Amino acid sequence: MREIQFREAICEAMSEEMRRDKTIYLMGEEVAEYNGAYKASKGMLDEFGDSRVIDTPISELGFSGIGVGSTMTGNRPIIEFMTFNFSLVGIDQIINNAAKIRQMSGGQFPCPIVFRGPTGSAGQLAATHSQAFDNWFANCPGLKVIVPSNPYDAKGLLKSAIRDDDPVIFMESEQMYGDKGEVPEEEYTIPIGEAEVKKHGSDVTVVSFGKIIKEVYKASDKLKEENIDLEIIDLRTIRPLDIETIINSVKKTNRLVVVEEAWPFGNVSTEISHQIQNKCFDYLDAPIEKLNTADTPAPYSPVLLAEWLPNQNDVIKSVKKVLYQK
Repeated sequence: MREIQFREAICEAMSEEMRRDKTIYLMGEEVAEYNGAYKASKGMLDEFGDSRVIDTPISELGFSGIGVGSTMTGNRPIIEFMTFNFSLVGIDQIINNAAKIRQMSGGQFPCPIVFRGPTGSAGQLAATHSQAFDNWFANCPGLKVIVPSNPYDAKGLLKSAIRDDDPVIFMESEQMYGDKGEVPEEEYTIPIGEAEVKKHGSDVTVVSFGKIIKEVYKASDKLKEENIDLEIIDLRTIRPLDIETIINSVKKTNRLVVVEEAWPFGNVSTEISHQIQNKCFDYLDAPIEKLNTADTPAPYSPVLLAEWLPNQNDVIKSVKKVLYQK
């Protein structure tokens, strides 16, 4: 099977859907003439023209609102944020309009819109450009939130997101755009709301998503040398949350570690911990361990940043903690 980059998988998903449905268009900063800030829309202006691949001013509130409004006239926009850090400027349109239109209109107006772009830290981008907003948007009913970790999942899930009649937050990573992975040339989609067991194991269930799951894979390889066998679940979708896949795994391993690139207070791992202790308490042989970033804004210093983010050594320590090992 061919291997393509994450950015190419995103571009293919958007292009294939735009060929299929003329009501779909892409709008955002630098998506057209510049081929996307991270080249995720390379060649799309040439194929679809400037009426369907639209460069905008630096006004997230403005073009988010245009996108939401256009769904009410039969369009299915894809709105790209150069980074989700900039989505805060347009968050009123996402939370107070996109997420609520269906309910407020009594079901008369669905809102088939995708907001996509990179989230989380990406090296030395400092405090205001290194934030993970996955759990912020997942807190809002009416939104679906997707955070893929590889090119195959990214393409299949983005196609499903574009076809969905509800607003979808689709979060990527600047540090994954160059990642390569196997992606079939034939048509496929991945259902929204289904986690995947990426590695079957017997000792500890580790749940993660997005780029930070790479640290889990590294830890798994190290722990294998000590005969510790991890079961790794990639959530892929944050909302709706596939709690059943996690429950079934915990019933087998009896231990759970959740790894998430987010501040520790009130995040996705907090919600998972609550649901598992509520629905699966009798199967747990150890308290649930959650691993997050440090509870501070992201530092600029690369030395401090390495300490701020969860890494493979942190994962190993958390796994051994639930196994009562040192």
